Amino acid sequence: MDATKTKPFNIDKKLVYDAYKAVKVNAGAAGVDGQSLEQFAQDLGRNLYKIWNRMSSGSYFPPPVRAVPIPKKNGGQRILGVPTVADRVAQMVVKQVVERTVEPVFMPDSYGYRPNKSALDAIGVTRERCWKYDWVLEFDIRGLFDNIDHTLLLRAVRKHVKCEWALLYIERWLTAPMELEDGTRVGRTRGTPQGGVVSPILANLFLHYTFDAWMTREYPDLPWCRYADDGLVHCRTEAEAVALKAALAARLAECQLEMHPDKTKIVYCKDGRRRGSYPSTQFEFLGYCFRPRGAMNRKHKMFTGFGPQVSASSLKAMRRKIRELRIRRRTHIRLADIAREINPILQGWLNYYGRYSPSGMHSVWKYVNATLIAWAMRKYKRYNGRKIQAGQMIGSIANKRRKLFVHWHQSTVGAFA
Repeated sequence: MDATKTKPFNIDKKLVYDAYKAVKVNAGAAGVDGQSLEQFAQDLGRNLYKIWNRMSSGSYFPPPVRAVPIPKKNGGQRILGVPTVADRVAQMVVKQVVERTVEPVFMPDSYGYRPNKSALDAIGVTRERCWKYDWVLEFDIRGLFDNIDHTLLLRAVRKHVKCEWALLYIERWLTAPMELEDGTRVGRTRGTPQGGVVSPILANLFLHYTFDAWMTREYPDLPWCRYADDGLVHCRTEAEAVALKAALAARLAECQLEMHPDKTKIVYCKDGRRRGSYPSTQFEFLGYCFRPRGAMNRKHKMFTGFGPQVSASSLKAMRRKIRELRIRRRTHIRLADIAREINPILQGWLNYYGRYSPSGMHSVWKYVNATLIAWAMRKYKRYNGRKIQAGQMIGSIANKRRKLFVHWHQSTVGAFA
């Protein structure tokens, strides 16, 4: 007898395998069971069968998620809830089923965690709107993933998701406990853990009704942009922005959420044409800082525009990442080994932060070069204490082998002095 005919839920085995492939691409750390992706793959057939069998029979109960503290760019920590590999696969099965149902409902200006949309798309559209609208309301929702009301969320989920087993497992994931570093387990009555595979799409659905649909209904003539819990609304006047801020705070409270008081502000998009004054003339969004800055028009004349460039906090985080690699002390490896390790990181930064005002990345490229010089001074005795000579040596290599490091395409020899 075909096993699928005896199960209460008809789940195609291919869904489970496709979900595993997606999880493998996304990589990630082990959960509470300590099992890595590599270990999971060693007995792949059996492990995937267990997931399919339990989900099909209705007997799949998610294990606790592992609490992992992650430092924020601006200080403090956020807690990620890392599921086990098997649970990530199970969540991906549900996510891919739910996504087909809710994606057509979502609005074009919701950019976070969606197929064929990116943070850079959000930056691009924001850049253009800042040219057209004088004011921006920048808002942030305090602890979104920790504070989503389950009753309101499930009401939205049930409106769109008719798959019985998907609904069952979403409810179970919402209440799965979190295991802290000391082994303590904490139950959940609110929120959906940041780090879970299914959490972003649930958060997007919640905010679709909390903000997106509300904004479109109540303020149809004001363009907005949202990436997860970070959002912007463009306004014509200061008074309009002030009134909207109060209305949005009330709307979030109605949905059991809170506007972050320190990260929410009204900004004047000051440029060469806008002569007014206001305390706030810059804002950060998705790692970019929007502010007045010098630019050159097509006739090669300088003017003051308002646009994006990599933010100071992003630059700081990139320098910290380079320090964490401890390149200066790894004198047992070659320059080519360093390049192989850090080029994927540098390429990612270049692809993202180099899209708009790439000159803003110069200080990071210079910091990487300084790190290579410090490495050379430690590795080669002849350069010990001789920074200028070590810089000349690295600069000479850069001139001859521009393709060795990603950022050497962007730098000049002067950056090695």
